Amino acid sequence: MDVFNDLGQGLLALLTVQNVLLLGAGVLMGMVVGVMPGLGPSAGLAILLPITFTLDPTGAVVMLAAVYYGAMYGGTITSVLINTPGESATVASTFDGYPLAKQGRAGPALVMAAVASFVAGTIGAVLISVAAPVTAAVAATFGPPELFLVVILGLLTLIVIVGKNRLLGALSALLGFGLATVGIDIGGGQQRYTFGSTELINGIDFIPVAIGLFGVGEVLHTLWRGGHLEKLGYFSVSARGKGFWPTRQDRRESRGPMLRGSLLGFVVGTTPGAGATVASLMSYNLEKSISRTPEKFGKGAMPGLVGPEAANNAASAGAMVPLLTLGIPGSAATAVLIGGFLMWGLQPGPLLMEQNPEFAWGLIASMYLGNVMLLLVNVFCIPAFASIARVPFRILAPIILVVCVVGTYTVNGSVIEVGIMLVCGVLGFFMRRHGFSPAALVIALVLGPMGEETLRQTLLISDGSWGIFLERPTSVALIGVMAFLVLVPLLVPYVRRVVRARLDAIGQQRRQAQASPERDRTTV
Repeated sequence: MDVFNDLGQGLLALLTVQNVLLLGAGVLMGMVVGVMPGLGPSAGLAILLPITFTLDPTGAVVMLAAVYYGAMYGGTITSVLINTPGESATVASTFDGYPLAKQGRAGPALVMAAVASFVAGTIGAVLISVAAPVTAAVAATFGPPELFLVVILGLLTLIVIVGKNRLLGALSALLGFGLATVGIDIGGGQQRYTFGSTELINGIDFIPVAIGLFGVGEVLHTLWRGGHLEKLGYFSVSARGKGFWPTRQDRRESRGPMLRGSLLGFVVGTTPGAGATVASLMSYNLEKSISRTPEKFGKGAMPGLVGPEAANNAASAGAMVPLLTLGIPGSAATAVLIGGFLMWGLQPGPLLMEQNPEFAWGLIASMYLGNVMLLLVNVFCIPAFASIARVPFRILAPIILVVCVVGTYTVNGSVIEVGIMLVCGVLGFFMRRHGFSPAALVIALVLGPMGEETLRQTLLISDGSWGIFLERPTSVALIGVMAFLVLVPLLVPYVRRVVRARLDAIGQQRRQAQASPERDRTTV
């Protein structure tokens, strides 16, 4: 009953004219960001963050959250129409989305993807409403040792699950921790690594680093790989005519993948570091393994599009659970969100839902209304957003760079921060070029102060003894989880073979069961 009361209070806080307009604006901007080649949710949030500083915290975060899940679907449009994923979470959507477009079924593919996004987002919002209070209640019992281990666990999960090169991922995180030490020592009050600059006394601001790494860095990387020279094959889509709408068979084939992808995506999304990319690929492999017609996958199978679409949107919702309850961003996009929280004086974590219930529950409530808006915008404005995908990147690149510079300067009016942003842009390009993880750097930069503070508090409590981590049951459990993550690279190949063999066996049994009646009829 408390959940319904809290959710009702959140809806009351959300349902103001300003907040509803900001929610709608966030959905539209997220769609635009998603269909722009070379951008994605992380870059879009980083670039748009400065324009929210004049807003109240609830309206600002509601708008940014709408940009986040709006951009997830926007990337699907380019995946289907031009075989170019808007970001890594929509890579799986190209496997069957683009073949559907080549068959002249781009309209049904995009409509079913929109419906899958709506269903998954709504299921995710319901699960957040149930899971977030429980997780927050458990996390409220954590002390400094547990909070420090949670910070390390979040980064370790990101490095192990997402990073292709774990050593480079760890180095990226250490670089982020190093940047987080710039400023005033919270223990002794001395200046650290400021080099006499008064503008660095308060540390390196999160905004120029995020805009540089994700905004400028993505633009430079796209230019380097020749994105401004690419001539993409584009399939037009029109809302006129019956061919735009899914058939009854499309709807029937999509029900199971939609529900399975939603549940799988939410569970994976709640794991810090796993994120929407892992969820979508897992969903695609699951649907192909249990399908009665696996040979159609990769050639235009609707379940191969709907499952990953549901999974990546549900994972985006699931990532809000550790963000709100533990203060741990599970991905680069949620790291930008948590940076926004801190800018507005809000500390995500166990006490957020207790000290700022209107804000926390207003954000959760916005996901219900935002998904409705997203469905309407997606279905009825698909042709309009699809046309944005045809804008050449050579035109978008200078516009994005100007927006990055202006946005960074307007935050504090600092030329030094503009310089930091540009340097981070070049750094982000080389990190992408050589396999480092900009996401790990940003998350470490956000979590660095919290990790340093909780480690200091832990050592003060224990008089400098590290044995305190082995004296508390919760700390021991967290250390066990961390040890398991270290072993994951060794266990995954074996588990993958076992699961794949089992799923193949299930699929084979289903195909044999389907073929048996046909043989019986033929014999008769």
